[in-house]
Amino acid sequence: MKKIIGLPFAAAVFVLLYGCNQKKDYRSWPQYKGSNENIHYSSLTEVDTTNVSRLQVAWTYHTRDADTINHSQIQCNPIVMDGVLYGTTPKMKLFAVDATTGQEKWQFNPFDSLAKDKKMFFIMNNSRGVAYWANGEDKRIYYSAGPYLYAINAITGKTISSFADKGKLDLHDGLDRDVKDLFVTATSPPIMYRNIMVMGTRVDEGAHAAPGHIRAFDVLTGKQVWIFHTIPHPGEPGFESWEDKNAWKYIGGANAWSGFSLDEKRGIVYGCTGSASYDWYGGKRLGNNLYADCLLALDVKTGKLKWHFQDIHHDVWDRDIPTAPALVTIKKEGKNIDAVAVTTKTGFIFTFDRETGKPVYDIVEKPVPTFTDLKGEKLSPTQPYPTAPAPFMRQLVTEQELNPYMPDSSRKAVLAAFKSYRTNHMFNAPTLGGIVEFPGLDGGGEWGGPSYDPETGILYVNANEMAWAISMLTVDTKGGAGETNLLAGQRLYRSYCMTCHGSDRKGAGTVPSLININRKYNALQFDTLIQSGRRMMPAFRQLKPAERKAIASFVLDIGNEQPKSFIDEFSKNDEYYRLPYAMAGYNKFLSKEGYPGIKPPWGTLNAIDLNTGKFVWKRALGNDPEFPHGKEDSGTENYGASVITKGGLLFIAATKDGKFRAFNKRTGKLLWQVTLPAPGYATPSVYEIDGKQYIVIACGGGKMNTKSGDSYVAFALPSK
Repeated sequence: MKKIIGLPFAAAVFVLLYGCNQKKDYRSWPQYKGSNENIHYSSLTEVDTTNVSRLQVAWTYHTRDADTINHSQIQCNPIVMDGVLYGTTPKMKLFAVDATTGQEKWQFNPFDSLAKDKKMFFIMNNSRGVAYWANGEDKRIYYSAGPYLYAINAITGKTISSFADKGKLDLHDGLDRDVKDLFVTATSPPIMYRNIMVMGTRVDEGAHAAPGHIRAFDVLTGKQVWIFHTIPHPGEPGFESWEDKNAWKYIGGANAWSGFSLDEKRGIVYGCTGSASYDWYGGKRLGNNLYADCLLALDVKTGKLKWHFQDIHHDVWDRDIPTAPALVTIKKEGKNIDAVAVTTKTGFIFTFDRETGKPVYDIVEKPVPTFTDLKGEKLSPTQPYPTAPAPFMRQLVTEQELNPYMPDSSRKAVLAAFKSYRTNHMFNAPTLGGIVEFPGLDGGGEWGGPSYDPETGILYVNANEMAWAISMLTVDTKGGAGETNLLAGQRLYRSYCMTCHGSDRKGAGTVPSLININRKYNALQFDTLIQSGRRMMPAFRQLKPAERKAIASFVLDIGNEQPKSFIDEFSKNDEYYRLPYAMAGYNKFLSKEGYPGIKPPWGTLNAIDLNTGKFVWKRALGNDPEFPHGKEDSGTENYGASVITKGGLLFIAATKDGKFRAFNKRTGKLLWQVTLPAPGYATPSVYEIDGKQYIVIACGGGKMNTKSGDSYVAFALPSK
């Protein structure tokens, strides 16, 4: 951990941070996920269990920039301040609208702030929220688009030129390593504390990944205040958990991509990190790999580590902790314990004392399989299991869990495939023969995170229950003598492109096929695409010109380039990045019709009493519109989270079927549902203006090949 000196706190002049929510009345939605506690809770009661069925559309705002061809999304949880709602669009614009009418006040287009020759390098990823900060008349919105963090005047929508470089901060800078050619952005907004903001990043999941160090910046100037090295440097605690003492110079990941929660009274900021890169093979990063896959408690003023917990040792499953913890209070043995609760991709819930990190419910290290057929790999012999609460999802697929509703021919094929994989444990490591990974790559718990009712102590979490078929393939790290562009292109494709686009180049889900891509791109356009990235595809600017040309010759089938000799510009540092194995592709465990290989439910909603560790209720969430399900809800994969209200309700969209639903939070009974213009893969926001309660959801669709949308829809009771 390194501190940058010379940036004093201007505490006397900071009257407020609206996001601090010190009064804890939860009547508005002033920050991402509602409050510093990250609990998605509203104390509003106008809409309750008796009248929720009367909800109707109050207003709709269209962003006007959906990309239906490339499956654009809106994952934003908008905020509301001073009667204005702030959110982001599919193409990463920032907007402000009247929160009572949806009437647009302004839009900010980040493309306009870039030089003409840089616009091609703009990467459009998803934005899940924005941050607000104010001091008197100085009111600002902070949000990320591409590799930049922007400071925007909340009233005018213009950049604040005194912040960083004319209103934008390059997130590549200040990571204590040269990462200018690597993928760095942010999908979650910073969290605000007085005159500093704490920021995480999203980085590549391949071998060429930037480190995911956590940083704090001065809100006025953009200067870095402190950095916490999530991949420790020599002399720092945690450094001993890496067997290769030079790994910190090259290994990336361990990034806090999912945002933060904050105990302002104690001055502690909590964040959770992803896996170290490369995600699927750890032979170049042996050891437990602190602080990857960790819940971190940091001093918000200095970045000093107070305590940590690692939920996955030496992760080779992409099981990063997908959300910041919820700040909760647990009543145990007659005492109130201020705690944090974190939901994981594995379906576990871990709870800890906020200040000490002591588990509220005991955690035991259990032996797990250590078999691997990948040379150089060495797995952790144990993984942590909480004694309570019980897992909120299934954690193992057996033959009895296979989908009984498929046609006979498909069921036989799925069973044969199932028997060819390793399936007897959720911690089976990826192999050349393949595994069924369950819980799957998208959880269990996902980035929406849990909701929590501070009045009852009940935690609510929606879960994905989808199995994935994960196989590894060998990769030639260096071509042989006389290697042609075609052979080099095939080799490099397996290293850099196959994980997303598949060994057959057909893609999957929202990842496009590369078959016949030469009808869309010529060699020059394709080279620009590799260097710039597009939507969820990162830029590969670390590739040398000869490598890009070789990949193009293979993917575009450029006959006159393929026979030419490939000139390998290999350097010693490339040893860390040229891995002997690559994951064969992001493939769900499906039948030939595309039906899930395991039986429903494929998505669930769970209510757990944290005071006892017991389930209050559990139910399927959503219905898969493409599957001939029976009388019971099938559940669907779901992205985004719920909101809990004092009026007795749980609101959630998130599902593939495009419904927005309200449940009785005490019983799980469905009370209201409506079909949205496009699926709402986002977390709702709840707020009040002039005594009227609104519930708003972003309807961006796009995931799971669903319709893309461009709207935010607000619901309210009819006017009296």
